Amino acid sequence: MTALDPATTTSGLSQLYRDLRSDLLRFLVARLGDPGEAEEVVQDLYLRIHALAEGPVANGRAYLYRAAQNLAFDKVRERRRRLTREGQWVGLHHPSSPGTEPIDRRADAETMMVDREEATALFAAIATLPPGAGRVFRLHKLDGVPHADIAHQLGISRSGVEKHLAVAMAHLRRAMIDR
Repeated sequence: MTALDPATTTSGLSQLYRDLRSDLLRFLVARLGDPGEAEEVVQDLYLRIHALAEGPVANGRAYLYRAAQNLAFDKVRERRRRLTREGQWVGLHHPSSPGTEPIDRRADAETMMVDREEATALFAAIATLPPGAGRVFRLHKLDGVPHADIAHQLGISRSGVEKHLAVAMAHLRRAMIDR
């Protein structure tokens, strides 16, 4: 069944979910900024679909995206509540309180390892940029050269600089999501 069917049943919705899963995941990564949380939400969406009673859904594609967005909103609210709770806990256990040990603010080994892996993946993705986009990206993002100066230096328009940067950013986003 397709997303345009006027009456998609939940079994059809399951098939549509399987067809759209990677698109839904990208949609959620863009909203949550965290591939791990996006994966959790996409799995929650799958469970929600299978918990539905059998019945028609007017527009399955719209239903899936709306449900995914609602679950993403729930995830963001949950994250905010957790951060508030943790902030209150830290306030209660501040190092200046008598009888408490100072909190180690350094990143743990796992976080440092993940950060290192992400940096390595990003450097590898930068190395695979198309030549023009790579040159403009390096000049602007790594060397801090303004758009106008890059345009003058490379003999292209500012619009050309911006287009190269857009190509570079899209390439890097895809590379980091697909890794």
